[in-house]
Amino acid sequence: MDKVVEIESLKLDKSKWLLTPLGDLVKEISKRVDAPSESEFKRFVGLEHFVSGDLKIKKWGTTKDLASSVKAFQKGDVLLARRNAYLRRASLVEFDGCCSGDAFVLRENHEKVIPGFLAFVVNSKRMWDFANANAAGTMSKRVKWRDLANYEFLLPPREQQEKLAELLWSMDELIEQELGLLDSAKIQFQVKKNNLVLIGKSHDSVFSEKLKLERAADWNETTIGELVDNGSIVQIQDGNHGEIHPKSKDYIEDGIPFVMANVLHNGKIDFDVAKKLPQSITDKLRIGFAKPGDVLLSHKGTVGEVAIVPNEIGWPYLMLTPQVTYYRIDSSRLLNKFLYFVFTSNYFQNQLRRLSSQSTRAYVGITAQRSLKIVLPHDIGEEAEIVNTLSKIEENLAVINEKIFKSKALQESLINKVF
Repeated sequence: MDKVVEIESLKLDKSKWLLTPLGDLVKEISKRVDAPSESEFKRFVGLEHFVSGDLKIKKWGTTKDLASSVKAFQKGDVLLARRNAYLRRASLVEFDGCCSGDAFVLRENHEKVIPGFLAFVVNSKRMWDFANANAAGTMSKRVKWRDLANYEFLLPPREQQEKLAELLWSMDELIEQELGLLDSAKIQFQVKKNNLVLIGKSHDSVFSEKLKLERAADWNETTIGELVDNGSIVQIQDGNHGEIHPKSKDYIEDGIPFVMANVLHNGKIDFDVAKKLPQSITDKLRIGFAKPGDVLLSHKGTVGEVAIVPNEIGWPYLMLTPQVTYYRIDSSRLLNKFLYFVFTSNYFQNQLRRLSSQSTRAYVGITAQRSLKIVLPHDIGEEAEIVNTLSKIEENLAVINEKIFKSKALQESLINKVF
């Protein structure tokens, strides 16, 4: 963090910085590889492997089954996605390989710029604003190199390049450390959750089917259907609304959220993404409304996303699409947060995957959901203890996520400040 303070305290004197076209510093490489699966290259970077704002490529695929021609790149090049420039994808690559034809391969002129410096330049807001302004096309806009090469920015002298690069890469290393900590914490959380919701106790081993044999003796294996039929411990309903189908003209800025599968993410409902409907439309409907405390499960298209409807939603209910099921629970007999943890466990998600794969399109309807197995303690107090343990871990993960979010925001701010 000392490096960050050092950047913020910099009084950048840009009087000696030279206005320079991007094309003067880099060369676009278009080395074509016609048979990538038979080539010397093993790694392939497609557009799906780019992450907006990342300074380095961290994911890749294999050339094993590639049939169409691609572009070759070498370690130290910068890859820039020229299609859908609004996504702002450009990263340094630290290995040899090949990439999609919808990416530029940019090679720095190290007589004018130090290695890796371009990664900062092409991740500035100003550069991407230029790229978007010059992108063309009807269905999927692309930027051309002849246009991007004309982008001009202030280039610092080499000595200042080295100083800035040292500080900015230090910031990137800090983010990488935080991401590594998050990945480790997520694995530990999933292992503990799998053990607690399946066998009722912690276990040091990674989850496996064999752990079923060690389940606490007083835990009961049951199914969703049995919970529904057994005195309405659980009620389930999807968003099947008969003949009424909202149209795009019906949506308003401030109304009752219309919850589709794509707004359920990481245990939460993304209300910023969810479309809204006026009450004049929703009042005509009779079923498919989720209320605060309900557990939501996506079961069509995107299968297995889970969330709990928060108490502070601003409306007494949410409207669901046929993609989402609500689980309404008798809280005196089962805790909704316990069911939420069960639904997000590998034990339960594996069942969903098996069922959804039996359909031409991923789908697990209510009838199929009734067959899903879960195990429950007889004592709701034991559920509460497990919920408390897992909720504390979940809160720690949220703290790490927030720290990473702030670090990335600061990194972006610093790059924009310099370039």
